[in-house]
Amino acid sequence: MAANYWESTQRKHWQFTKAELAAMRQALEDEDPALVQMYPLPQLRHLNIYFNQQIIRLGKRLGVRQQALATAQMYVKRFYTKIEIRRTNPFLLIATAVYLACKMEETPQHIRLVGQEARSLWPGDIHLNNPGESTAKMGECEFFLISEMHSQLIIHQPYRTLTALQDTFGLHAEEATLAWNIINDHYMTDLPLLYPPHIIALTAILLAVVLKPTTQSNQNSQQQQQQQQQQGDTNSAASRLAMPSNLAAAQASFAQLRAANQGPGVVGASTPTLTPQNSGGLSGMAEGSGMENNSKKVPDQRWPKVSRIATWLAESNIDIEAMVDCTQELISFYEVYESYNDKHTREQITRFIKARGL
Repeated sequence: MAANYWESTQRKHWQFTKAELAAMRQALEDEDPALVQMYPLPQLRHLNIYFNQQIIRLGKRLGVRQQALATAQMYVKRFYTKIEIRRTNPFLLIATAVYLACKMEETPQHIRLVGQEARSLWPGDIHLNNPGESTAKMGECEFFLISEMHSQLIIHQPYRTLTALQDTFGLHAEEATLAWNIINDHYMTDLPLLYPPHIIALTAILLAVVLKPTTQSNQNSQQQQQQQQQQGDTNSAASRLAMPSNLAAAQASFAQLRAANQGPGVVGASTPTLTPQNSGGLSGMAEGSGMENNSKKVPDQRWPKVSRIATWLAESNIDIEAMVDCTQELISFYEVYESYNDKHTREQITRFIKARGL
């Protein structure tokens, strides 16, 4: 049952609609409106970016592999659908989530080592004064974390689907790496709580092929990449995809994908699919995403792969509407990423931690 996503607790208990997720979060804030008003926080996407960066920083110190870090991010997301953030110390939760995720992914780290690195990384925020205290607090937090997740700790990740389909779609190393980084980025959004892992992986693959950065794009984004490295976010695709031209290309491509799916091949509202009869509309993706040279009518090198992916989707039962929604959410995230302020976000978090003695 653990190996089957469709029978997993992740699908049955931890996949929500946007309305359900918003209602859960609003209910948490309504429990103590005075606390929410006293300690305003940045928007949720900025908090997610900050938590992601802190998990990566701690993971690098411990030598933790990416899948364990992704599992830790899922634990943090799940926990904060049950507990209001202002009632917790996020730094202690992050350290505990990484520790627990390493155990679940069979790459265990000693609790004393995790506590030691956490104290070194956040000396004024985590309030673990000595090894004994850090072990006790992390142990208590681990019990709290497991309890709130109802011991449902197995996480299904999109990386497996990406690896399985890499040869099927003929992805080059650069495209596979970019798709991997897009999957990394999706953990900074609500997508892991909204859609199945295979939908995320397919969206990342198509985005990586359609938005494969040009030399000029790489040059324009070099400064952003350097900033990411300083913040410890070296596994992100944001600096490469958050270019206006790339965002416009993605919107045009998936607008064509949605239009192609609104023909006679739609099976039902809940599971819309593409069929060979209406998949011809996907050819418009080449023009819509700037993948054709209008003056010489020479197809872009990316088009054959997009066509291969489109054919594969046309012959499958993949939820195209879910892929479109995922893409729009990622595009929106990359736009928000441009306005992210690390210092301001950290100050807002540490303010309630220190004021409440957490």
